Amino acid sequence: MLKVGVVDGSQPCSYRDGGAWSGLAVELWARVAQREALPYVLVPMPSIRAMLEATRNAQLDVAVECINITPKRLQQYRFSLPFQEDGQAVLVASDRFSLSKAFVEALLSPSLLRMVGVLLLALLVMSAAIWWCEDHAAQVRQAGRGALHRFVMIFTILLTGEGDAAIVDTSRGRAVLMAGYLVRNISSAVLVGFLTVELVQEAQGRASRSFDNVSDIAQLRVAYKPGTVSEELLRELGMPLQPSAAEAGGGVAVPSMRASLELLQQQRIDAVLADELQLRYLAGQAPGLGIVPVLAISGIRPELQGFALSPRLPAATVARIDLAITELKRSGVLEQLRQRALAAGSQTQPSPAP
Repeated sequence: MLKVGVVDGSQPCSYRDGGAWSGLAVELWARVAQREALPYVLVPMPSIRAMLEATRNAQLDVAVECINITPKRLQQYRFSLPFQEDGQAVLVASDRFSLSKAFVEALLSPSLLRMVGVLLLALLVMSAAIWWCEDHAAQVRQAGRGALHRFVMIFTILLTGEGDAAIVDTSRGRAVLMAGYLVRNISSAVLVGFLTVELVQEAQGRASRSFDNVSDIAQLRVAYKPGTVSEELLRELGMPLQPSAAEAGGGVAVPSMRASLELLQQQRIDAVLADELQLRYLAGQAPGLGIVPVLAISGIRPELQGFALSPRLPAATVARIDLAITELKRSGVLEQLRQRALAAGSQTQPSPAP
């Protein structure tokens, strides 16, 4: 029976949920083992680094995680065929006033003003058409009220959609009225969509303008998971690594990716460094915390990812594992697992940080 190492807190690749192990890597391995009839037992490990060492020392047969196959690791450990490629990314939370600023800027943008102007012009033309079709000029003379007052009333009813019986009585007038309602409803949907897109793009733009490259995070408090390539990158940047959040900048070790999201919401850290897949999973959990997560930098050092294998694992078993991975990728099963893993992030509320 194979001894298979797993690490908790590495959502969405591997984590324990309600006592059961889950995640992209765990489910992929289960498919591989089932396909090749490989009996196994899961062995929890404290970190990816410890799991890799246990695999190299033959204490484990397989290390199951989204393990980056770096040049250094490739010299030290044995790996399966890669099942995906991913790069590191930096996740930050927009400041508390970013959406308000983005909303005001979107309202004042030339594109929005042009769209509003076109809508108002169209309603003015239709108001004039109703004035002519219903002969409101004659009604003004009979009532003795100002023409401007009645024209403004027609325009207001076209704009709001209330009180149409007061301005139209003929078939031609009702046709113009329906056209005006159609224009108003379509324009409203376009304007709402425009504002939504502007808000999202502005929030992303504010974050991306803060970072030109990954070295810009050197002065920040950055969460990372110990034993990962993220920790190695922080060391290369010369950042001090500390076990918990502090006032000064540096790497802040977290037990799980979910914990980093809580620390970000509490403003005890400034950013999170991890695989892009992991950060996209975290972003799906953010709505419950009231923050706006943004990938400020992505595509940092893209590397292949796979399982680590013991050097004592028989070559025939390794070949069966590699064949199963290849077939699962080709059949689309792996992509289905990826999509399901990301979807699980948006459906799961984050647990409190320890």
